[in-house]
Amino acid sequence: MKVKIHTLFQYLLDTTDAQPEAIIGFSASRAPRLGDFLAELDPDLPLDWNRQSFRGLPALRAAVIRQAGLDGVCTPDDVLITAGTAEANYLAIRQLVQAGDAIVTETPGWPQAAVLAQAIGANLRLVERHEDQGWRLPLDALDAAVTDRTRLIFLSNPNNPTGQVLTAQELAQIAAIAARVGAWLLVDEVYAGLEWDGVRAPPIAGIYGRGITTGSISKALGLQGLRTGWMICRDPGLIGDAMVLRENSSEIMNILGEVIAELALRPDRLGPALNRARREGRANLDRLDAFVASQPKLRWVRPQAGLIGLARLADGIGAAEFARRLLAPPYRTFLLPGTAYDRPAHIRLGVGGGEEVDLETGLSRMAHLLATWD
Repeated sequence: MKVKIHTLFQYLLDTTDAQPEAIIGFSASRAPRLGDFLAELDPDLPLDWNRQSFRGLPALRAAVIRQAGLDGVCTPDDVLITAGTAEANYLAIRQLVQAGDAIVTETPGWPQAAVLAQAIGANLRLVERHEDQGWRLPLDALDAAVTDRTRLIFLSNPNNPTGQVLTAQELAQIAAIAARVGAWLLVDEVYAGLEWDGVRAPPIAGIYGRGITTGSISKALGLQGLRTGWMICRDPGLIGDAMVLRENSSEIMNILGEVIAELALRPDRLGPALNRARREGRANLDRLDAFVASQPKLRWVRPQAGLIGLARLADGIGAAEFARRLLAPPYRTFLLPGTAYDRPAHIRLGVGGGEEVDLETGLSRMAHLLATWD
């Protein structure tokens, strides 16, 4: 299997050394510091592996079930701890999809499923979200795209990158579409917990027997560097197969990441951390929303959840060139062009990162570039 680099990752690689002075598009909450956890870490902790389970620390897996609201529906045995959401998605796709199978996914959406489908030799079917429809997922188009050859449906909820949320009713309808052909249904929930309008949607693992919920502590809790995520599925065969595949890739989780993740998901920590992330994210989102409204060369559909959204540039402004010029002197401001999501007329804006991203400076510089764009 030859995996081709995706435009999103290529742009990140190309700009790693740019050293921007401001960021408009940070996709994770402000990161805690190691010192926040030191008092609860055992200095005698062995750093080989957890010595308890190849699936991940039992206490961590129980915490994953609890934070997802799946107590009484799923058990810790339905959880596999992974190196972030990306590895959880990878393990599921690689174990379920073979050459000639069909994968249905959304656009714009997290591109991982499309990249892997093309590498595997699977048949990729895209269901398009439309900006003029509020980036909603058209369920009629999804239903039409799913056939007897569909092995997997891959979605994100909240949607990455538009921040739109599938409701419990919509998820039930999607589960029925998958069940019609016996397809697996994977929903990436990496931004769950950061809802601005309404409540968190129920995880698909609790709705559908072949539902797979993936997530991590990376985005809402700002702990991306720990590379600790999970897969939840009530099918023991899928969890077992994913664990076998992980044995041939990352093998086991890192013990320090597991231990800190379990601490971070304890109710006495998780509640305040999410409240802080929501408070800071909403303040930045309101500021960004006001900024977009003030700019005649920008418009967007305000995200319902998560830390990122897509804004459309005025006609004649290409996203790739705009991002390149904004990153260069004198602006030195980073944002992700919409070409990363096959949207060349859009840019990705974000509200994460706290004070360190210097959002106000970035917005001022972007306003100047927009005003002087020729």
